[in-house]
Amino acid sequence: MASFNKVLLIGNLTKDPELRYTPQGTAVVNLRIAVNRKFRDKNQELKEEVCFVTAVVWNKQAETCNQYLHKGSPVLVEGRLQSRSWEDASGQKRNVLEVRAERVQFLGAAPAKGAAEPSEEQLQDPSVDSTETAWLEESEDKSNAS
Repeated sequence: MASFNKVLLIGNLTKDPELRYTPQGTAVVNLRIAVNRKFRDKNQELKEEVCFVTAVVWNKQAETCNQYLHKGSPVLVEGRLQSRSWEDASGQKRNVLEVRAERVQFLGAAPAKGAAEPSEEQLQDPSVDSTETAWLEESEDKSNAS
């Protein structure tokens, strides 16, 4: 039986990254992302849905995300779905479905002059077409105008 687990999301952070370290010293950060979808219903009324997703980023990439991203930052996350379960303090079993990020692409503008600048590798990937960037900016302008 074939299987495939791949996720691509473009959205904005709903809060600042939450960096922490495992007991072994491995960096891990949670990115809380809002992914919006605009559409017209059967009455041609403009509707918007928002899906909130947590992406988990590990190692050096986690530290880089914590350093350069903040609430409202637009990002592209590529990864896979991963489920976890645990028992909370009250003894109830909890489950969560998250995105295990393999790549995080910063879509916003570079930091202001004088701020530490990310390396070329941490900035926008040249494989992301400038047409896509223009489309994203145009979409943001329209959503801000609404």
